[in-house]
Amino acid sequence: MSLRGRKIRGALAPYALIAPTVVLVLIFVYGVVNGVLQGFGVMPFLGKTEFTFQYYIEALSRSDFTASLGFSLYLSAVSSALAVVGGIVLSAALTRLSASRAARIIGINIPLMTAHTLVVLFVVSLFAGTGLVPRALYALGVIDGIGAFPSVVGDPNGWGIILVYLWKEVPFVAFCTIAIMANVSDRYGEAALTLGASALRTFFSVTLPLCRGALVKAFLIVFAFSFGSYEVPFLLGPTLPKAIPVLAYMEFQNPDILNRSYAMAINGIMVLICTVLAIAYFVVLQRERRR
Repeated sequence: MSLRGRKIRGALAPYALIAPTVVLVLIFVYGVVNGVLQGFGVMPFLGKTEFTFQYYIEALSRSDFTASLGFSLYLSAVSSALAVVGGIVLSAALTRLSASRAARIIGINIPLMTAHTLVVLFVVSLFAGTGLVPRALYALGVIDGIGAFPSVVGDPNGWGIILVYLWKEVPFVAFCTIAIMANVSDRYGEAALTLGASALRTFFSVTLPLCRGALVKAFLIVFAFSFGSYEVPFLLGPTLPKAIPVLAYMEFQNPDILNRSYAMAINGIMVLICTVLAIAYFVVLQRERRR
């Protein structure tokens, strides 16, 4: 190959390497833009080109949507709050006990790497009507029958969904705070103990305030994640109300293709809520940087 050919090949090589990524990004952007336009009633392949807020208004006025939105917000708020509390406890325990790397891998890394669908199967095996826990309680005489145990599948309170979320969210909160907490315990914590503060007061007066930024950011992340999660509410959620991602999927699967605009409007409202959470995260991050 001539020198000129090598130069041309060298100049084109970077563009050839990033070409697959560019194609995937363009497909993703096309899908997002197309979905947003469909939410506003723009579907050129059906001859609908008029921009309208009709489907957003319809979504906000339907009782099933408001019930689904409230159910999803409830699941996200409860699971995120419990995840923060559990993450604080787990992080403090690992820090206090000077846990080894193996203990941190078991307590944090492995749960984070476990797929939600596997956790769902695990929870169903333990807490479903024929699961291990109801059968054990029945054998011990704690409950009168297996049916007396609250069902993990289809429960209106969604406790099975929350339990699955906590499996990954608690370690995630601990992952976000354990480095800060360990550093605080080694420096400011020892100073507080030297000045006469008890270990408990040192934790609540020194350690937790210094971890506040990380905890708020972790809360916002897990809230947005659980709010947009689909597979867990689909597998364990009640028939009514459905979680909002499940409702959007069901509306998208409607045989009437015109109903797709309504599904995309629901997705648009979900994106709006997640955008607000992202802005809140950015505000917290900027405050931390200024400090």
